[in-house]
Amino acid sequence: MKRFISIFFLCLVICVMFIIGVFSAKQYHTEYLRIHIRANSNSQVDQDIKYQVKDEIVEFLTPIISSCKTKKDFQNKLNQNLSNIVGIANKILAQNNFDYKSSAKITNEYFPVRSYDNVTLENGYYDALIVNLGSGKGDNWWCVVYPPLCFLNSNADYVYKSRILEIIKKFFGG
Repeated sequence: MKRFISIFFLCLVICVMFIIGVFSAKQYHTEYLRIHIRANSNSQVDQDIKYQVKDEIVEFLTPIISSCKTKKDFQNKLNQNLSNIVGIANKILAQNNFDYKSSAKITNEYFPVRSYDNVTLENGYYDALIVNLGSGKGDNWWCVVYPPLCFLNSNADYVYKSRILEIIKKFFGG
């Protein structure tokens, strides 16, 4: 009987540890590469300049990354062009008489749930090109660089699926 109780408690401890591990594990989404351009603040002028910077960066990057086929290719091209991205942002800021500068890096960080057109990205950790304008504490513009959701000149064909929709269809037999 003691042996049964010991085995039962051991199994219980293992199950509890497994459940805690599953629910506390960080979710890393390695299939995407995001881009975030973060405004200095939420003032209208800082938000307006963010969109000007975004337009120029997207225009600059589109031909550079159009030949990329894998996430690694995209990351390499972005890494090779970080100083150019910062230069573009700083030029626009200076032309518009802003006294702050920009910075850019590729990093892995936590993001909340976000939707872009018909694609919803779950919360979790994503690789991302982060462009901070000034303090970077304002609202951001974001998109997915890989697969290219915001770089429309890509030659690749991608099919996006909603996991939630697939579950609902499976559950209801659709």
